[in-house]
Amino acid sequence: MTRLRKLSMAAAGLLVLAATSGFTSSAPAPAWRLSDTGVTARFRGLAPVSDRVAWVAGSGGTILRTVDGARTWQRVDPPGTADLQFRDIEAFDADHAVALTIGEGDQSRLYATSDGGRTWAETFRNDDPAAFYDCVTFLDRRHGLALSDPVGGKFRILATADGGRTWAVRPSTGMPAALAGEFAFAASGTCLVSADRAGSGRAWFATGGGERARVFATRDGGRTWRVTDSGIPSGPSAGVYSLAFRDPWHGIAVGGDYAVPETAPDAAATTRNGGRTWQSARTEPGEYRSGAAWLSSSTALAVGPTGSDISYNGGRTWREFDGGSFDAVLCAGKSCWASGEQGRVAPLTWKR
Repeated sequence: MTRLRKLSMAAAGLLVLAATSGFTSSAPAPAWRLSDTGVTARFRGLAPVSDRVAWVAGSGGTILRTVDGARTWQRVDPPGTADLQFRDIEAFDADHAVALTIGEGDQSRLYATSDGGRTWAETFRNDDPAAFYDCVTFLDRRHGLALSDPVGGKFRILATADGGRTWAVRPSTGMPAALAGEFAFAASGTCLVSADRAGSGRAWFATGGGERARVFATRDGGRTWRVTDSGIPSGPSAGVYSLAFRDPWHGIAVGGDYAVPETAPDAAATTRNGGRTWQSARTEPGEYRSGAAWLSSSTALAVGPTGSDISYNGGRTWREFDGGSFDAVLCAGKSCWASGEQGRVAPLTWKR
């Protein structure tokens, strides 16, 4: 049942002022500018590169790319993937990207392109019926990790050292045991994240489904992991859905229960020590949120099917600014993008 559920499933100075005073009459307000993508796929995979270049990946094997700031989109998905569900995509520039499809057995695959999506190579196809891959992240342009739900009682890590051209399963000796019913959510491509692409070897992944919602952390490129409780409530369809780290120490976690999206008490938390401990937000979004991202050292965004929220103090308090439906949010520098159902993709703008 878990697998079935998952498959269905700029003004910097003014921002600093808002960090202490909240929204003011003089401060610009965030707003999403919806783009016409021309498709109705649900885009849970999102990879902004700049204010002009972004990739999205979603249902029906659909991948789109823009190089003009979302004025136009090109459909660039790999041939023969119409029956697959893309849930994550990582892009390095306008030409290079790696995309993940999810599902049991051989439905979990990885594809790579080096020519803007004109051609793709299938670089990994899962052959273990017990594995189910959820998310992919890159620590730098060469080293990347992909996360599978537990196999044999432990989460499985897939690794690449050549930019996604080849992948290998990591030994599980350095992975703590999973809890009964524990898994990761393939909701926004951010259940597995890294702090940057500077090659620090640090990455984190988040879970739910079991008795506790937890965060796993590695400092050595995914060879060994430690785990801690997030404090976010967990359950069969509840837990941490998204992580975002602005550096190796400061992170935010958001989640809730997608089966009850209108209410999510205590479903946001922060860390200032690399995930060793987590503190519940003083004012959380209060609803299920599937994606989170850092805009600046103090400003963060969260999105979900019932709305979008902004925090000006590193995730300690949140305030809703939009009621539209999105699944994923990510920022490239000061350029933030969101994506979701019915082909919805939007860059972030600021209005007075």
